[in-house]
Amino acid sequence: MWTKEHFRVLHVDLTARKSKVLEFGSPVDVLGGSGLAAALYEEYGLPTEPAHHPDQPLIFAIGPLTGSFPLMSKVVCAFKSPYHEQYAESHAGGRMALALRFAGYHALMITGRASTLSVLHVGSRAMNIVDVHYLRGKDVFSTGKLLRTLTRSSDSRGHRSIIRIGPAGEKLSSYACINVDTYRHFGRLGAGAVMGNKNLKAVAVEGDADFDLPAGTNYAKLYKDFFQQVTATDMMRKYHDLGTPQNIIPLNELKSLPWRNLQATSDKAVDKISGETFAEELLLRQTACSGCPVGCIHIGLLRQQFAKDHEFLYRQVSYDYEPIFAMGSMLGLDTASNVLVLLEETEKVGLDVMSAGVALAWATEALEKGVISQEETLVPLKFGDVMGYAQAIRHLGFADNEFYKTLAQGSLVAAAKYGGEDFACVLGQEMAGYATGEVYFVSQATSFRHSHLDTGAYSYDQKRKDQNAEAAIDFLVEDERGRLELCSMVSCLFARSVYKQEALQEALASLELTEMGDNLAQASTNVQQKRWKLKIATGFDPDKVKIPKRFTEVETWRGKIDMDFMRDVQQRYATAVKKLAAS
Repeated sequence: MWTKEHFRVLHVDLTARKSKVLEFGSPVDVLGGSGLAAALYEEYGLPTEPAHHPDQPLIFAIGPLTGSFPLMSKVVCAFKSPYHEQYAESHAGGRMALALRFAGYHALMITGRASTLSVLHVGSRAMNIVDVHYLRGKDVFSTGKLLRTLTRSSDSRGHRSIIRIGPAGEKLSSYACINVDTYRHFGRLGAGAVMGNKNLKAVAVEGDADFDLPAGTNYAKLYKDFFQQVTATDMMRKYHDLGTPQNIIPLNELKSLPWRNLQATSDKAVDKISGETFAEELLLRQTACSGCPVGCIHIGLLRQQFAKDHEFLYRQVSYDYEPIFAMGSMLGLDTASNVLVLLEETEKVGLDVMSAGVALAWATEALEKGVISQEETLVPLKFGDVMGYAQAIRHLGFADNEFYKTLAQGSLVAAAKYGGEDFACVLGQEMAGYATGEVYFVSQATSFRHSHLDTGAYSYDQKRKDQNAEAAIDFLVEDERGRLELCSMVSCLFARSVYKQEALQEALASLELTEMGDNLAQASTNVQQKRWKLKIATGFDPDKVKIPKRFTEVETWRGKIDMDFMRDVQQRYATAVKKLAAS
């Protein structure tokens, strides 16, 4: 399937209701995943048009190792973001990567706008656009149940993925997410709103073809070696056992866990929402993305009484570190089951959990300070009040009034209108759950995805011994490039200790893609440069990055924030980004 000559891209035009297969680009130079997505946007994107222009492409791309090695299970979703009107990426696991692989495509690119609310159903031999106007306003779970029946094919080989949006996507919330196979998400920067603008409720990908594995012993031996590393050693034990929530207590001890809109970085109540508490009290099972033997997706059991005489509803709700931070500590909740309540409400309406939680944390403090009124929030918002937040999430998802419609466009948009910019916890987008210090704050504010996944800056802050801004920038630039090798393959970043550059080159060679492996470092550098060029071409100015006042007031285990050091890192990083874009 993967050739040295070109990529195989399915282009669907929703307006014309037609599709065609493109032979596109050079895999040796572009690699796949992030590289392929950027190359497609460079060719077909409209950088000077708004994000909601119907002909802006929505791109889903996989990599050359998808389906051939363990943990090569991610998809890169690329689009112009309605959140900040810049080129953006969001990554997700689930079944979509293998579904695309078995459908015979390296990427799916969608342009245009359907005439009615629709579902796009694609496979190796078919493309259908189905009217589902009756699903308008339906939540993610109701939509999924119906679509599992509606998109069932007698030719299915078992590799089917259904991605869909909730009411937030239909309402064009700037941080609406795309739900992927129930428990995974294209979460950040508003991919769900892009689907909503295209009148696309869902996409079903049917992996209804097959492909041959490489002949010879090299591939089999290498696959076994990688498989043994991730299953027979302690390398991945953390991710399967407690999962990423294992980070809750250590970050709290480091005074790096945001509490109550980052008014504090630690709290004695942390044990009540720790990974250990979730595992002991609520963990039902672990599951995995297709092609992954680790099983890092943790599913909690939510038990809610709905009537007298011990009548209960049971819900299965996935949780990770970031959702626990966003709907737990950031909102002052100190009960694990209450966190699951809010996670389920967020899932239903189809909002990015991090942006929604951080936005509601800002709204809570704004209400406390009199910046906004309860007449605007419709419900009382108080740190620790789960029922108030549950109602507020529904209002936010449906954009029920002018306040929630504004807040759905981002915390800084709301703060610019109502006041309270100083305590808006936004670093490019609503922050992730790491308050580790200066390098991390600059990294998230400036980096391509404004994400903790772009670089290991949160880890760098914990390990650095001095305030060396030059060394910090060297780390940020090279670490981003290294992660782009993985994001072009496309690997789960949990496997970065397994798939170092030499291992990736061996894997590519076993698939007879030696030339791609030999060019891996240069190609990943080219991808890094191309992404920054696209981001700047769509409006990003690294010299105008702002870090709100709240982040200057943070105190970690190191002490108070060193403002001179943070400004130095920020100026140097802006220079480095402009240099990459000009290369």
